Amino acid sequence: MYPDARAAGAPADAVSSAGACGETVLRACHATMARLCIIEAGGSPRPASGFFMTSSPSRRPSAPSHGKKRSPSPARRQDAAPAHNAVHLAPDSLGFALDQAAQAVGAVRAGAALPAALASAFAALPADFAPQARGAVQDIAYRTMRRLGTVDWLIRQRVNKAPPPPVANLLACALALLVEDEASAAYTAFTVVDQAVRAVGARREIAFAKGLVNAVLRGFLRERETALAAAHTDEVARWNYPRWWIDAIRAAWPDDWQAILAAGNVQGPLTLRVNARRTSAADYVQRLAAENIAATQIGEHAVRLAAPLPVERIPGFLAGDVSVQDAGAQRAAEVLGVRDGMRVLDACAAPGGKSGHLLELADIDLIALESDAARAARIGENFARLGFAQDDPAHPSRRAKIVVGDAGEPAAWHDGERFDRILADVPCSASGIVRRHPDIRWLRRESDIAALAAEQRRIADALWPLLKPGGELLYVTCSIFPEEGEAQARWFESTHADAVRLDAPGQLLPTADGAPAGGPECGAASEARQDAEVKATATANACPVPDRTADHDGFFYARFQKR
Repeated sequence: MYPDARAAGAPADAVSSAGACGETVLRACHATMARLCIIEAGGSPRPASGFFMTSSPSRRPSAPSHGKKRSPSPARRQDAAPAHNAVHLAPDSLGFALDQAAQAVGAVRAGAALPAALASAFAALPADFAPQARGAVQDIAYRTMRRLGTVDWLIRQRVNKAPPPPVANLLACALALLVEDEASAAYTAFTVVDQAVRAVGARREIAFAKGLVNAVLRGFLRERETALAAAHTDEVARWNYPRWWIDAIRAAWPDDWQAILAAGNVQGPLTLRVNARRTSAADYVQRLAAENIAATQIGEHAVRLAAPLPVERIPGFLAGDVSVQDAGAQRAAEVLGVRDGMRVLDACAAPGGKSGHLLELADIDLIALESDAARAARIGENFARLGFAQDDPAHPSRRAKIVVGDAGEPAAWHDGERFDRILADVPCSASGIVRRHPDIRWLRRESDIAALAAEQRRIADALWPLLKPGGELLYVTCSIFPEEGEAQARWFESTHADAVRLDAPGQLLPTADGAPAGGPECGAASEARQDAEVKATATANACPVPDRTADHDGFFYARFQKR
């Protein structure tokens, strides 16, 4: 679970999977910096050239948003925004998109969540700013986050003195477009170079760097294959994650670490959850086919679109027939096994995706708990779209109440009546959803994992007494670090004598294009969970995820019944 604010305004990358940071000040540059030299392949420096090309810009459409929360990193600052508005650039040009994306990248480097940085940038733009232009900015910013290790390495190799941050960020965005294979490139190399030079020239404080930007980009294109091969000799540049992250994944999953890292660098699909009260997944696929929209059923309620669409163009979305939710996240409501008449708590509920799914499956008395009042409002919006009122006279046995409160402090909000089911989608590193939120890897710190694990235990401990005897608690994280998954499940079982561990999906490793992922069997029947070493067990007892057709993010599920 991660803070909902991170998902605001995110494109198709930010598909909901489960549940921020600083203000950047872009320093003005001085004309003396114009003497920056470019390093040629032979190693000898030469002054930056002033040559640049011209061309008409390319354009890309916008992509839809997917909501899900993720937990903040300690010491990160809130509500970062780019420092400037673009000047002297056509709003529908690639140069404008590069300028805005570069500012968002700078905000992430200063500690901001990328969606929050983009939302702040868009808030400063005219109301009639074209959706296609917004989509281009988002696309470039997300591509840059996925390639940040590579492009930063390339910049270091070609510039013998670090450029000012605004220039470095614009170079990063342009190179992120140029490193893509030609078949999947969003723009021609000619256009990228021309528009990057125009973008840097449009800002008086960095206009001196036009020659530098031109020379770096043209130099890379001349030696593209050699440069990328060299970059792959550096692990951070090759895999595009911080070194500590790479080491942690390799230690946890020595047989699968490369596939896991690679999956995180592929844009996630747009996956829908079909409202079971309205239709079936099979019937909805037929409905899409009738409108010439290609889609595949990949789960009981999950449908994956062949190509993303803006949500307003998805048939039935606004009417509540479908919601956007990753296939892995949809397992939560299905595993919890709610039935009519049950009292259910969704303990960390915003933005309401899992709560909505629970209400679609049964007439229950649901408490959707969220610690942040602003994010709690999102739950109400989702309920309204799905047609779930807090008190519906037509369905007296179905109630949906939204409560603002800390899951770890139930005395402040709990009414004393126990629950039949508790969904604990706790704050976590969000390491399982980096393909949709690629900024996470650069914002998260190694020390965050221990702090998050402590918070997870605080919440789980506080929620257990609220469960009826015979009731079930489902512990969920969108993490692939064992410290937040299997290690927590073992701790919980060992410290709660009245807890019986039941079968559950366990660790779902991220998959792409339906490729199977491995993960430990974490049900009561698994003898592996008796082993002392969590990480060794996770590797030695890897098994296929049952739903091998799903293209899903990484999650951990553990289910406990109270004696």
